[in-house]
Amino acid sequence: MIRKIYLLIFYILFVFNSNLLSNEKNNTLKVGLLAPLSGPYSQIGYSLLYSLQLALSEINDDNVIIVPRDTGSNNKEKLSLALDEFRSSGIKIIIGPVSFDEFEQVKKYNDLTFISLSNLQSEFSKNVISIGVSLESQLIALSKFINKQKKTKTIVMYPKNEYADLIKKNLVNLKLKNFKTFTYSPDPEVLTGEIEILTNYTQRKKNLDLRKKMFEDKEDEQSIKQLEKLEQLYTLGEVNFDSVIIIDFGNNLKSVLTSLVYTDVNQDNVLFTTINQWFDESIFYENSIRNLYYPSVNYKEFKKYNDKYYNEFKKYPSEIAILAYDALGLIYYAWKNIGDINSVNNFLFKNKIKGKIGTFSFKNGKITQDLNIYKTENKKFIKF
Repeated sequence: MIRKIYLLIFYILFVFNSNLLSNEKNNTLKVGLLAPLSGPYSQIGYSLLYSLQLALSEINDDNVIIVPRDTGSNNKEKLSLALDEFRSSGIKIIIGPVSFDEFEQVKKYNDLTFISLSNLQSEFSKNVISIGVSLESQLIALSKFINKQKKTKTIVMYPKNEYADLIKKNLVNLKLKNFKTFTYSPDPEVLTGEIEILTNYTQRKKNLDLRKKMFEDKEDEQSIKQLEKLEQLYTLGEVNFDSVIIIDFGNNLKSVLTSLVYTDVNQDNVLFTTINQWFDESIFYENSIRNLYYPSVNYKEFKKYNDKYYNEFKKYPSEIAILAYDALGLIYYAWKNIGDINSVNNFLFKNKIKGKIGTFSFKNGKITQDLNIYKTENKKFIKF
């Protein structure tokens, strides 16, 4: 299998390149791929390449050719060389770039059209369409979910980092009657203190201590029972919110969740939600969290795709590899229905398009995805 993979890569990188210089025109779809095939992120790059091979096998059309080019790890020189080669070879539609930092560079190539896998921008730019699971799509799904649960006092929590301004800009898509924002430090030691302030933890502990003192010196049966009940509590008094949206990932997300539980936020009364976590099973082992809800892609299709990928290549794909699969599907659909692709306007479909990650909508110059809500429960992802 490994030998087959290397032969496949060799074939794509070298044999396909000779086809680029041929005189094939209307009946051939040539799609460029910008991916880090060298450097620290090469594993992601090859995962995208393998994913496109899976898509090619399903499309089963010999007239579709993938032409990959290595961009290194945010290597501007390699990216420029790849773009110049695509342009000189007549390739007009390209999957990539992977990194949002490379957007500004590709925007200069106005005669080329890019399908980016980034999720940081849902709007079409002059020549870039992003099909990543956008924050806009996630906030729309969370708004519907929180409103259905009849929660009316939401706290939107996000870290003070380089993405804070972008998150703040996207909050216009949050269709909730009443919400407030709370930004926190990525440093776990500082974070805990900040969450204590948010949850009024110190005062709620004082409330409990004061209530206990009311019954401590009394010996009647009712007072003894009251004191026994109070001994089971950590704080006394409710927080001033009934739902949270935590816009964070990985260990940072776990730190926020742990701090909320530590400050005795009642999970029976407060709805815990976050953004797409790509079905990260490590969240199962956060024993303090009973239920966590988040919007994501179609889990059945995601799992089916991962299993198919593993059966073919004996390894699991990177999280964004499935986006490359859908990107080629979108390009192929446009090509079969429109013909030559020469601008982002070729992707302004009137109807919704179903992909592996879910259903795409193309309206008002932007792409949004119809996402499902999932919850983690008993070490399973359950569609809500």
